[in-house]
Amino acid sequence: MTATEREERTTEADALCAAAYEKAGGADVGSALVAVGGYGRRELAPHSDLDVVLVLDEGVEAGEVAEKLWYPLWDSGTTIDHSVREVPQMLAAAEADLRVALGLLDVRHLAGDANLTLRLRATVLAQWRRHARERLPALRELVRGRHELVGELAHMSVPDVKEAEGGLRDATVLRALVATWLVDVPHTDLERGRQALLDVRDLVQATAGRASDRIHPEMWSELATGLGMDDARDAQVHVRTLGRRITHLSRLSWRRVDDFLARPVSVRTARTPTLFPIAPGVALAGREIVLDRKAKPAEDPVLLLRAAAAAAEMDAVLAPPTAARLAREVADLPVPWPAEARHQLVRLLASGRGLLPVWETLEETGALPRLLPEWERIRLLPHASAIHRFTVDRHVVETCIEASSLIRQVNRPDVLMVAALLHDIGKGSLTEHSVAGEPIARDIATRMGFEPASVDLIAGLVRWHLLLAETATTRDHDDPATVERVASRVGSTEALSLLTALTEADAKAASPQAWSTWRTGLVLELSRRTHTALDTGRSLPPVADEEVEIPREVRNGAVHFAVEATPDGTRVTAVAPDRVGLLADFSGLFALQRIPVRAARAWAQDVYSVSVWEVAEPGLDVPYLRERYAAIAEGRVDPASRLRPDPKALAPTVEVRPDASRQATVLEVRAADQPGVVHRVCAALAQLDVAVRSAHVETLGPQAVDVFYLQEAAAGVLSETRAADAAHAVRAALTVEPR
Repeated sequence: MTATEREERTTEADALCAAAYEKAGGADVGSALVAVGGYGRRELAPHSDLDVVLVLDEGVEAGEVAEKLWYPLWDSGTTIDHSVREVPQMLAAAEADLRVALGLLDVRHLAGDANLTLRLRATVLAQWRRHARERLPALRELVRGRHELVGELAHMSVPDVKEAEGGLRDATVLRALVATWLVDVPHTDLERGRQALLDVRDLVQATAGRASDRIHPEMWSELATGLGMDDARDAQVHVRTLGRRITHLSRLSWRRVDDFLARPVSVRTARTPTLFPIAPGVALAGREIVLDRKAKPAEDPVLLLRAAAAAAEMDAVLAPPTAARLAREVADLPVPWPAEARHQLVRLLASGRGLLPVWETLEETGALPRLLPEWERIRLLPHASAIHRFTVDRHVVETCIEASSLIRQVNRPDVLMVAALLHDIGKGSLTEHSVAGEPIARDIATRMGFEPASVDLIAGLVRWHLLLAETATTRDHDDPATVERVASRVGSTEALSLLTALTEADAKAASPQAWSTWRTGLVLELSRRTHTALDTGRSLPPVADEEVEIPREVRNGAVHFAVEATPDGTRVTAVAPDRVGLLADFSGLFALQRIPVRAARAWAQDVYSVSVWEVAEPGLDVPYLRERYAAIAEGRVDPASRLRPDPKALAPTVEVRPDASRQATVLEVRAADQPGVVHRVCAALAQLDVAVRSAHVETLGPQAVDVFYLQEAAAGVLSETRAADAAHAVRAALTVEPR
């Protein structure tokens, strides 16, 4: 699909409309048939509607023309969006509705009175320019609302090439900004990207066989063929690159609009902004960073970093022509980098929200490879985990933004910021990305001129950046082996402080649920315990099993529930006479109600069992829990019969972790995230008379990672044979329906 094919479709549609107008007896004076919107721009896709309006001069009657005109178009099988309007009505509609105004900016003559069409177009454009200052804020909010609702084209799992941020709708809005004559938009870049995205949209509709703008996963291979590319990955990169380019142009243009509107009226018409020097070779012109007249890029290797850092810190635009010039002309940085270069890089990375637009400009102008050629490894690379909302490269930038707010919590903010930049640099490798990323990060940090101790810190942070989060959510904090696991890998309190900050930044950049109140508490508690162990050589004493008062109803054989609200869920404490299968019944209670269990801890107190359940469901009450539990305990409801494993899910993995604890046998279960996993595990273990000391539940996208600390019912770790039997029973329970 090419612009030539779109032109051919438009020409055929024009001929059809002109013939219909003539057949209906349309007049040559006082009325005209016009195309608007995408049809007006000659951008018909294979399944586009024809947006047409019969325009009448004021006081002219449409007569029978309005009734006869549409029938030939309908009879041809063409889908049309049509209306009949007098010129004053059209102008009033454009003034009242921004969407109408945008469509009329592209009005194009099809048949009838050409002078009427010309007058309409000129009046619409004049009206748009006259009221642009007043209307642009509303248009800005309209665009922002669409972005929040739909998402960003470069990062969506199912991209919408029209409505998403960076899509064709944004390109149309940019054309409207150009029409105001108030701001400059890089027209050549915009038009090139817009035409390429129109080609993609044509292929999407041809593949779908209908008027669709969304690219579903199964369509990528066919799109690749249509685009003349080798594979689906190339097609994805191409489409996401186009989306990112239009997003960049859109953000840049809106920044210029905002700056223009913020200026006093007296200076809005100034042709040449004053240059204010702010650093060697760097100046501020309006709200954009440019080079001053004395700058010599070929003699100043730090100039690119200096300009970028200044723009980010001042939340100003790094002028794209300036960045492009520096990409071409700036001298190569020596190896190792001079101290100023490292300083400017850290300033750039730690600038907060100002980093994102500047980084985008560096990417779009080809300047970024001058600083970090390894960036190509992760550019537009999708994350394998559904918990991430961005591609890997954008996630890294967001991690730097989050880390910038944490620099006062660490002694080495420079190490933190560079580690945030490099923590996912190993993504896309065949090996575990933290393992693959460590030597890459070490090479980059060395090239940047960090001293050996700092290079070791940066490389270690990249290697272990997942350690705290994974351990905190899947291991028992009260077990000394858990703290030893973290301490032995981190090595020092300085590294632990940096790792804690990096863990928080990484999680917040991934998605809100990745740094929930529950996760925050787990990570910070493990960090605190590990800090004590590293600082004193002793672990914090484990939290002793709480001695609870056994309620009277429990002594009489009943169960007692206590409910406590937590910031993002509920803590349920259950006390009951101890018996085999009790935890299985409790977990079945939650599973049947589709209540996610985050963690559970259980212990024996005399002949009674006490268990504490952290669940992600607010508003639970005791009568509700007691009623549901009674149905299970009395055999009126069988959780196993209602919680069947999904036969299409990936097979579970069940492994014994012999080094994870000296007090219990640790069983790690990875399975599809579906209700009943914890229940089926507990029920299978109960049949073997194995006690679950604690359970730790973690959901990573579509996968549940659950860790169970097991002991014999009479206390003590399981023997190798019993541990193997337990693993086999759990594996079977998660693979087939429990009997």
